[in-house]
Amino acid sequence: MHKTDLSAYNNHPFNPGGTAFKRLLWYYVNALFFKTSVIPSSAFKVFLLRAFGAKIGKNVTIKPCVNIKYPWFVSIGDQSWIGENVWIDSLVMINIGAHVCLSQGAILLTGSHNYKKTSFDLLTKGLILEDGVWIGAGAIVNLGTIAASHSVLTSGSVATTNLEPYSVYQGNPAVKIRERNIS
Repeated sequence: MHKTDLSAYNNHPFNPGGTAFKRLLWYYVNALFFKTSVIPSSAFKVFLLRAFGAKIGKNVTIKPCVNIKYPWFVSIGDQSWIGENVWIDSLVMINIGAHVCLSQGAILLTGSHNYKKTSFDLLTKGLILEDGVWIGAGAIVNLGTIAASHSVLTSGSVATTNLEPYSVYQGNPAVKIRERNIS
């Protein structure tokens, strides 16, 4: 029986984008202005994200204590809301549509590891949250997931497969529990 050997770990062909200096600068900007509650201004955070290459729409709200891995792999549509303590693990592209709500403590994951290999290789795949999606408090969206238009992932749930449009998902793994009817 083989064992995991992390000394053999290699995240090739992963490329975090940007120069080493840009990544280092973002590390400190993220720590000073995003992962803290000292700067409550969404406008300033949006300015910083755009300066680092993120595509951010109009009237985006970014609450305190948000952690964003690499902003150059993030696109957020108009009127979207990023709640407190959201973790955007953008190792590769994350597309967030317009009028999307990421509630407190939600986690968007684009990376994992191949547990079947002794070297525990890095796996990455992007995410798409289409317009009107709501990711509930403490919910997790796993790599490669597409949350279709106006789908809902309820609080504490874990999405491991795509979410159908106008549908509500709950559980771990999340399963469809009903249609989403908006009046």
